[in-house]
Amino acid sequence: MEGLEGIIREHPFFAGLDERFIALVSGCAKNVRFEAKQYLIRHDEPANEFYLVRHGRVALEIAAPGHGALTFQTLGAGDIVGVSWLISPYRSQYDAQALELTRAIAIDGGCLRTKCESDHDLGYEMMKRVVAILVQRLHATRLQILDVYGR
Repeated sequence: MEGLEGIIREHPFFAGLDERFIALVSGCAKNVRFEAKQYLIRHDEPANEFYLVRHGRVALEIAAPGHGALTFQTLGAGDIVGVSWLISPYRSQYDAQALELTRAIAIDGGCLRTKCESDHDLGYEMMKRVVAILVQRLHATRLQILDVYGR
């Protein structure tokens, strides 16, 4: 467990998180790997896990009628994949596909939600961190839209 705790402690998403919370999060974590073209997340499926990317690249994709999958962001080491685990109805809003061999820490969203309900300080910390990711991704998507349609 100390190995996972150390990895979680050092991941940017959990930077500065209280040590007692690191231990709680680690209890919900496991190492995973995905081969190129393997999906971590599928749109509208239950959002049971989220991933701390340690190595590799992951494309966040949305389906576009008549165009197939469109990548709206590419993530890599130090990023988090999946935020719907914290927000009801806990269903994924996009696909996430490994572009190459990707190693990550999977965190069981249900396990962590239960811990957040029991310790609202932990819940508040997770909510602040997830909202920051959402704002960053919304801004990045906005810039892409301006690039495509702002001409």
